Amino acid sequence: MSDSMLAAEPAIRLVAFLGVLAAMALWEVAAPRRRRDIPRVLRWTNNLALVVLDTAILRLTFPILAVGLAVMAEERGWGLFNNVDAPVWVAIVVSMLLLDLAIYLQHVMFHAVPGLWLLHRMHHADLDFDATTGLRFHPVEILISMGIKLAVVAAVGPPAVAVLLFEVILNATALFNHANVDLPRPVDRMLRWIVVTPDMHRVHHSVDPRETNSNFGFNLPWWDRLLGTYVAQPTKGHKGMEIGIEQFRTRRDLWLDRMLIQPLLGPASGGALDARSHRKRSSSASSEQTKPSTE
Repeated sequence: MSDSMLAAEPAIRLVAFLGVLAAMALWEVAAPRRRRDIPRVLRWTNNLALVVLDTAILRLTFPILAVGLAVMAEERGWGLFNNVDAPVWVAIVVSMLLLDLAIYLQHVMFHAVPGLWLLHRMHHADLDFDATTGLRFHPVEILISMGIKLAVVAAVGPPAVAVLLFEVILNATALFNHANVDLPRPVDRMLRWIVVTPDMHRVHHSVDPRETNSNFGFNLPWWDRLLGTYVAQPTKGHKGMEIGIEQFRTRRDLWLDRMLIQPLLGPASGGALDARSHRKRSSSASSEQTKPSTE
C-alpha cells in the first residue's frame, strides 16, 4: 500500500494541480471579482516558470519529501501516531489539523522575522491577485517550508495517506483562495467558516501592512479566528484595495529574474514586526469595517 502510494503520488498531485488550476482559470474568466490591471501573459508565464523552478530545486535538494518521510516514519516507529494506539481515522484527521496549524504558524513566522519576510514578500509583490499568485514563492522559502513540514511529519508520525490528502487539499485551496473569482456574498460568508475563501485571503494581499499581517490561513480559517489574526474585510473594499507591497511596483518587478533577487533589494519593511505596521494598525483600528462588504 505504501509503495503504491509513493509511486502514484506525483501523478495524483500533478493531475489535481492541473485540474484545479484550469478550473480556477476558467472561473476567473467567467466571473472575475476585480478588474485585471496586468496582462495575464506577463504574470502567468513568470509565475508558472517560478513554480517549475521551485519544483526542480525541491526535488534536487531533498532526497525524500513529506509522503515518503511518513512512510519511513511508519516503518521505523517515528512520531506520535506510530507509538500510540489510535483509530486510523483519528490519526488522519488530527494529523491533517496539526499539519494545517503548522502551515499557519510558519506563515506568521515568515511575516514576523525580518530575514524570512525578505523571502516571503516576493509572494506579496504580485501586482494582481489570481490563482497563479498562490504559486509565487521564492525557492529558498520553498526549501525552508519543506524542512519545517518534514520536521512536523517526523514528530507527528501521520499516516502517509493523511500527508498525501493534506498536500493535495492544501495545493487546491491555495489556488482557490488566491483566485480572482466572484463568490456570491452570502456563499462567501457561510463558506469562510470552513475554508479560506478568496475574499478572506485577498485581505492578506492588501498593500496596507495592517491587512497584510492578517488572515494567514491557506486552508482552514479557524486559526485566524482563534488566534486573533482575522480581518473580515479590507478597509477600502475589495475593488478599491491596492494589491501588493509598497516596494516593487513596476511591471519589470514581475519578471522571474527580478523576483529571484527581491530578497536582496531594499529594507524588510511591511512585516509584522515593522513599527510602521503597528502605527497603521493603531490609527486604522477605530475605523475598521468588520461587517461583510456589499461590493
